[in-house]
Amino acid sequence: MALQQPRFYGIGLGPGNPDYMSVRAREVLEKADRLVHFCKRGRRGNARTIADAVVGADPQREIALVYPLTTEVPADHPDYAAAIRSFYEQSVQLLLREAEAGLTIGVLCEGDPFFYGSFMHLWRRLKDLVPVEVVPAVTAMSGAWTHAGAPITWGDDVLTVIPGTLPYDDLVRHLAGTDAAVLMKLGRNLPKVRAALGAAGLTDRAIYVERATMIEERIVPLSALPEDEEAPYFSLIIVPGEGRRL
Repeated sequence: MALQQPRFYGIGLGPGNPDYMSVRAREVLEKADRLVHFCKRGRRGNARTIADAVVGADPQREIALVYPLTTEVPADHPDYAAAIRSFYEQSVQLLLREAEAGLTIGVLCEGDPFFYGSFMHLWRRLKDLVPVEVVPAVTAMSGAWTHAGAPITWGDDVLTVIPGTLPYDDLVRHLAGTDAAVLMKLGRNLPKVRAALGAAGLTDRAIYVERATMIEERIVPLSALPEDEEAPYFSLIIVPGEGRRL
């Protein structure tokens, strides 16, 4: 399928292993004039690293959108919101100039673009201005429970996806009210998430998954994870349901 110009793409690259990348994602990666990725200052973006298996480094094609800050200021602080909002506005203007020059633009997204993705903030600003195609993908949580050999929902189980950034009491409430759970955004929140799982009586069912589907993948019962462990960016906890089995 020929790319229409100008056009934006949100390219879901999957959980990390390039073998799980869709045919459509590979097609757009190979043909887009510009490949955009989010990153921390001085680092290569996670999504750009995943794309290496399909497209090598090419400075002429690449646009790095460097976050003005990440964890330096709490996400609920007004300064954080102001800085990130300005960052997205400036990024959109930059990409619109590329589109006005007749170029096709692919924004690289680890996992699925519409699941806790930075791309959504660009999409919200672009969707009424230019045609945007979003390429869906396998999520990290899907790769995690599959590689862990842990079917996440049985029968009528209800699955809840919970950000680890929530306050402790909210974590406990959500965990107590669901049959199965996926806990995202661990990082420095891991001790709080551990405590909430313990309070909800779910520690024994919880499985810690780090870098799901990648070469460095690590899967261990949460109860076996050292208490002083630090969770990297690519990590989550799954709590499989125990619903109806036939």
